[in-house]
Amino acid sequence: MPPPVTEPVVPKIPESVLVVIHTPDAQVLLLERADAPGHWQSVTGSKDWPAESWWDTAVREVREETGLEALAPRHCLTDWQLENVYEIFPHWRHRYAPGVVCNTERVFGLCLPAPIRVRLSPREHTAQRWLAHHAAANACFSGSNAEAILQLPRLGRCASVA
Repeated sequence: MPPPVTEPVVPKIPESVLVVIHTPDAQVLLLERADAPGHWQSVTGSKDWPAESWWDTAVREVREETGLEALAPRHCLTDWQLENVYEIFPHWRHRYAPGVVCNTERVFGLCLPAPIRVRLSPREHTAQRWLAHHAAANACFSGSNAEAILQLPRLGRCASVA
């Protein structure tokens, strides 16, 4: 019998988005990682292909991880024009091409009119919670995620959700 055919593993692209989902009164949605219980974060995810725009990546990741349509009426997706470059945790480097040790992360905000329960992707997240932005920043395991949340009062304004 011939050996089973396996699909080649395509390395992750070291370019990702971070989307802080929040309300006008600065409540922030956090998601608990399925692969790291106790680790809370905003929506994150890598580009699916190198030419995928930051904007399209943000819209796709929000939909995949929460079921939300970022461009729906009364939702306000904003590119905060911030980029973080950080070292990829050693235990996650196997997901990338050999020699890749850093990731570039583009930061977005998604303002919703009020907190809502979202539809989690169980392979990625196991729980959700809404917290005031300072509490949310303190709950994040990622420093760049916490710093993005702390920028909310300055960058997170969006009049179209009212």
